Amino acid sequence: MSEAALEGRVNPRVIERRAALAQAFASAKPFRHIVIDDFLNADYCTRLMDEFPAFDEKLAINEDGVVGAKAVREQIRGIGPAFKALDELSKSEAFRYLVGEITSIEDLHHDPHYFGGGTHENLHGQSLDAHVDFNYHPITREHRRLNLIVYLNPEWRDEWGGSLQLHRDPYLSPSQDEITVITPRANRCVIFETNEYSWHGFPRIDLPEDKRQLSRRSFALYYYTASRPVDETAAEHSTIYVEEHLPEKYHPDMTLDATELQRIRNLVASRDQHLKRLYGHIKQLNRQMENLRGQLDSGHGQEAPAEPHAVDSGQSDEQLALLAEQVRAARRRVRELEASTSWKITAPLRALKRAFRRD
Repeated sequence: MSEAALEGRVNPRVIERRAALAQAFASAKPFRHIVIDDFLNADYCTRLMDEFPAFDEKLAINEDGVVGAKAVREQIRGIGPAFKALDELSKSEAFRYLVGEITSIEDLHHDPHYFGGGTHENLHGQSLDAHVDFNYHPITREHRRLNLIVYLNPEWRDEWGGSLQLHRDPYLSPSQDEITVITPRANRCVIFETNEYSWHGFPRIDLPEDKRQLSRRSFALYYYTASRPVDETAAEHSTIYVEEHLPEKYHPDMTLDATELQRIRNLVASRDQHLKRLYGHIKQLNRQMENLRGQLDSGHGQEAPAEPHAVDSGQSDEQLALLAEQVRAARRRVRELEASTSWKITAPLRALKRAFRRD
């Protein structure tokens, strides 16, 4: 795509201001990001909003296997002409070069799978706990470097929830954390670096009765690179969540009204679901580890060795080395899950839940 075609989609002022945007991106807190209003040409953004697909329950199956309040459509080219053009724009060399100039990250690769990206729609009651994203593409194995989000909401207010929050450290209480709030208004673009401390999420959407027909809509695009600086490279991980803290206003002997009681129940239910997933992952990894141990045992007829070269077996050194590394990787993952901070920070809520059950 030529630069002239780029200007036909992107607001020309964005291209003109790219040097100033790069300075703002580099100095932003709590981590590198930029908020760009009127990112697309106004008429083109209107076409995207008009074409935005209706909420589809088949695309809203959450991590627990049930229909949730968030629908994600990764196959955007079939939505309509405007989204097909958006796909062409996002993968074009001219657009990737522009984003690279703003972020100082060179040789950005577009994800043709839109893994986890595409259109996102969140309904009333949906939230997104603070998290850092998975760090390697599951197919290409490239490093995830940038999130680019364009919001498609003609109307939104912070008091409705759903506003993007960037955190310095969500493990801290909100009063100690540094939080940047970004309202998801139409044609507002947010670009931020994805690393081991790019914590982001949004609070529960709580729309007024007369606004329940609205939903939080956006287009999300993730860029990758073949490599990244060594000091920014971490072991592979999935998305890591930190769930919402108990409100600091709670104190001994306070009386909970119906709203606050429901808030606690929501927090407990969220943690229950999270812990159920984590323990499910642990069970799966334990099964995989036992299977790998069995493969090692069948290869040399005795207990799996600490090092693959310590045994003379019918399998090659390369095969034994691979199996042993798979066992070690499974053990490491199990230890990470069992030491999850999510388990530690949920202790107060688990105690509160037990108290409710006794009542």
